Amino acid sequence: MPQAARPLLIGKAVTTANALPDTGGRVCLLPRFGNRHGLVAGATGTGKTVTLMTLAEEFSRIGVPVFLADVKGDVAGLAMPGELNGKLQARIDEIGIDDYASEGNPVVFWDLYGKLGHPVRATVSEIGPTLLSRMLELNDTQSGVLDIVFRLADDRGLLLLDLGDLRALLNLVAEQRKAVSTEYGLVSAPSIGAIQRALLRLESDGGDAFFGEPALELADLMRTTAEGHGVVNILAADSLVLKPRLYSTFLLWMLSELFEQLPEVGDLDRPRLVFVFDEAHLLFDDAPAALRQRVEQVVRIIRSKGVGVYFCSQFPNDVPDDILGQLGNRVQHALRAFTPRDQKAVRTAAETFVANPELDVADAIGQLGTGEALVSTLQDKGIPMPVERTLVAPPRCRMGSITGAERAAIRAGSPLGAKYDIALDRESAEEMLARKTEAVAVQAGAPPARTAAEEERGSLGQSVRDAVFGTKRRQGMVETMAKQTARTIGSQIGRQILRGVLGGIFGGRR
Repeated sequence: MPQAARPLLIGKAVTTANALPDTGGRVCLLPRFGNRHGLVAGATGTGKTVTLMTLAEEFSRIGVPVFLADVKGDVAGLAMPGELNGKLQARIDEIGIDDYASEGNPVVFWDLYGKLGHPVRATVSEIGPTLLSRMLELNDTQSGVLDIVFRLADDRGLLLLDLGDLRALLNLVAEQRKAVSTEYGLVSAPSIGAIQRALLRLESDGGDAFFGEPALELADLMRTTAEGHGVVNILAADSLVLKPRLYSTFLLWMLSELFEQLPEVGDLDRPRLVFVFDEAHLLFDDAPAALRQRVEQVVRIIRSKGVGVYFCSQFPNDVPDDILGQLGNRVQHALRAFTPRDQKAVRTAAETFVANPELDVADAIGQLGTGEALVSTLQDKGIPMPVERTLVAPPRCRMGSITGAERAAIRAGSPLGAKYDIALDRESAEEMLARKTEAVAVQAGAPPARTAAEEERGSLGQSVRDAVFGTKRRQGMVETMAKQTARTIGSQIGRQILRGVLGGIFGGRR
């Protein structure tokens, strides 16, 4: 059974022997401060991913659900037990982990595209015009038009569930542009066209799979097992991260939904959920000031709702200072100061740690080996501990990717498949507007439009008739059979057979 009160082991200090009182030099994160957020930073190949996996399974073992993105495919190893080897055993012995045992974690796989996990969906209305504008990379004028489109949908009671609904509403605004401009504000044809082109780009990138139903329920990210372990939710993001705006906007939407839906809970003995934002620089690159302010507000307040947010990036200054100052738990892997930016990042990292008289932080950052980090966490009364050079504890799971068969087996055993794997398509704006258009056409005397199924049946019936009886330009099967029979038999018997065949087709003989 998980032990909610025990500290979460990060590793063992190598700079001092008293990282925490009576811990034998162990460096730990106290669960009750897990919602004070954190940062894991360092250059590529220095061990950030392994540290994230260690933190994720430590939280899971005390009953805290975790959500994190898998941008390289190796975080999926959390689902499978690891394999001991000599190097790993030496690290275990050096840190002094007495209860180490290889084991997997309860994992649910998610995928925006629905290929490597359960589909993650949200409705267009849930995303809202602000985040959708960022996703579509619209300018201020085009974003203003999108605001009007959403307001119009609200006023007319039109549900915006998927991109088809949004496109239908854009067509309506284009048709009624003068009236809409008079009531809501200027709407230009070029702006509508730009939004429609942006929707096409989003669809070509596969982003349309994200919009629709059933929409993700946040409660399904906050599940625990019968044994009391927190479920680790892993988002397959190796393809998604290649679309930075889509990736960052999606994670920001999730964070905003948690902020808006979860009730205030105050200080708990452990977080209700830990949310890991990998490649955090993508969230802030080219982000407008209003969006940064929103992120800062969410990060500041969401801890009171029991959610801990952990950013992961190469450089600590990838995170704005206003947000960086709110991250109480820090793990800094090696940085190589080759460029001016690297040197600035080293100075930033060194200045944000509580000083340790036995450690020159700026020098140590460049000397850390793989699997080593500078660590500072909040201790009693929320006071950050002096920074310690730390050997990071290895996770108990597999440190690497999993096979397609292993992923499929885990996904097949998930209790959420029946809920999310099949898309729903209920009546929304697209269908409602199409029905109104048809009603207007009928009133005007035009024949009702046939449905796609009727069109298909009609096309199929005509094809069969053409094949059997022929057209003006091509003989049909009947004529072909008749000519061939007449030529082959060339007798009265043949003509009788011909009449018999024709009579059978038409229902009688003459």
